[in-house]
Amino acid sequence: MPSALFAEATSPRMPPSHPSHPSRLEHLVDEIRGYVSLHPAAELTVEGVMSWLVARAAQATGEEVRHALSLMESRGELAGRRQPDPGAAQRLRLGVDLGGSKIEIIAIDASGATQLRKRVDTPHEDYEAILGAIEGLVRDAERELSIPRNGASIGVGTPGSISRATGLLRGSNSVCLNGKRIREALEQRLGQSIAIANDANCFALSEAVDGAGEDSAVVFGVILGTGVGGGIVVERKVLEGVNGIAGEWGHNPLPWPRDDERPGAACFCGRHGCIETFLSGPGLARDHERITGRREAARAIVAQAAAGDTACESTLQRYEERLARALAHVINIVDPDVIVLGGGLSNVDRLYANVPAQWGEWVFSDRVDTRFVKHLHGDSSGVRGAAWLVEG
Repeated sequence: MPSALFAEATSPRMPPSHPSHPSRLEHLVDEIRGYVSLHPAAELTVEGVMSWLVARAAQATGEEVRHALSLMESRGELAGRRQPDPGAAQRLRLGVDLGGSKIEIIAIDASGATQLRKRVDTPHEDYEAILGAIEGLVRDAERELSIPRNGASIGVGTPGSISRATGLLRGSNSVCLNGKRIREALEQRLGQSIAIANDANCFALSEAVDGAGEDSAVVFGVILGTGVGGGIVVERKVLEGVNGIAGEWGHNPLPWPRDDERPGAACFCGRHGCIETFLSGPGLARDHERITGRREAARAIVAQAAAGDTACESTLQRYEERLARALAHVINIVDPDVIVLGGGLSNVDRLYANVPAQWGEWVFSDRVDTRFVKHLHGDSSGVRGAAWLVEG
């Protein structure tokens, strides 16, 4: 009686093609045993095994693989292996987070459960090597999860954004990517269309879909780290804007500035007094040094304030008041249900009580119902958001 799992190999309309030499068949069975031992959680498909065999430079036809799998099941070697769900691969999403120091890939299913996650170092300022690294991660994921080519959607998050005028990437801190048609280059290498978005937008989308902002209609995602970024998600869709810059609150001036805050520090964008120059980690450290003459990293300032250092405590209070002003400006324009905080400074737990306690002074409303919360997915949010970029 033919195997239920690989019945197509012995069906009347497709008779099995037996290898001409029994030793070749057994060699193929040995190769597949190796695949099974390395991929114990993978659902076996002919395509998945074939991809792995090709990677090992083994030569076999699809019919030979089917026959070998059928033989192994008849011996009881594949007991308990479920027949693949034909739609399972189509429901998988691949997300790629292209960072300055690492490139990460994740595979999630329709429920958001992680099926695979791995990362590699980002090739330093080498455009072609970066493209190759992304392609390699995608191909590895396809092999390990038995995904046929074009069988999963692909989204990519990257610093910077695609210019609507030129189609070129701009504003990336990996400067070798700027001025390149990265979407087209990746689509050509991968052989399928991809979605691409700013990494802050990906963070916001991840937290809006199944993170700290889940079930909220409008989510504003905030990144407070070496820079200041933001993303807006409305009904689980990223709002990019006609210019592709929606959410870029970090390159607006600090609102309601005091005399001692003008003109403000120079920003890399060419202006002075941007929110980023005050609220980034380096901005916090610069403000502390300006007042105290002490050069301290942001993390050290937070720790010393908690230990009772009055100068560090004053620095954090100035930071909190400025953050309240800056977010009040966002609330007045976007009026989000929730603001989700990410980046290194999101770990300063006192912000979540102290900032909302102050922002009402500047919000144009008799009360403020916007919630201010910490991210749920941590440093996974960017790559998870990239995976959610493709609808469906």
